[in-house]
Amino acid sequence: MSQRVYNLFQQSVEAKMQVGEELAPLINAAGDKLVDCLLSENKILVCGNGASAAIAQIFTSSLLDRFEKERPGLPALWLGSNIATYTAIASDTSYNDVFAKPIRALGQEGDVLVVLSTSGNSGNLIQAVAAAHDRGVSVIAITGRDGGDISSVLDANDLELCASINSRGRIHEIHLLTVFCLCDLIDNKLFGIE
Repeated sequence: MSQRVYNLFQQSVEAKMQVGEELAPLINAAGDKLVDCLLSENKILVCGNGASAAIAQIFTSSLLDRFEKERPGLPALWLGSNIATYTAIASDTSYNDVFAKPIRALGQEGDVLVVLSTSGNSGNLIQAVAAAHDRGVSVIAITGRDGGDISSVLDANDLELCASINSRGRIHEIHLLTVFCLCDLIDNKLFGIE
């Protein structure tokens, strides 16, 4: 069993190295987009489903509180945090609206929506991107595999960071590393934190 665990570590490292070179400039561009958003006194909205929702929550927590070192909190909102509102929207209208409705209510021009999805095919995330565009909110899509349907609804102002591999577990690991890279870039560019 120890060898199996070691092999999983090895697969994780290999997957990160496989997509790292391609993703590095895109992650840097996404970091710049988020820094510009924050310097303009706008906010970052974040959403995802399942394990991607957990990564979205980690990302907003790292922005609101701190990442590696103490610094002022940054305006970020995890759109899955209010379970009463989330379930009300799903019950009253459609599950596809659980992120779109809050974006239409809270999103302002200059904000950035970060969408996390391993497949890129979730209807509620596609609707979130459409709602963001309606409100003048640009999008950073952190996807996996081939980007799915989300890729086709992004516009010229949006960025896609696609971990183009097929393992769901490895995609989540890369997505978590991606949001940690974004946190590091934001802290360094805004506060000079090394």
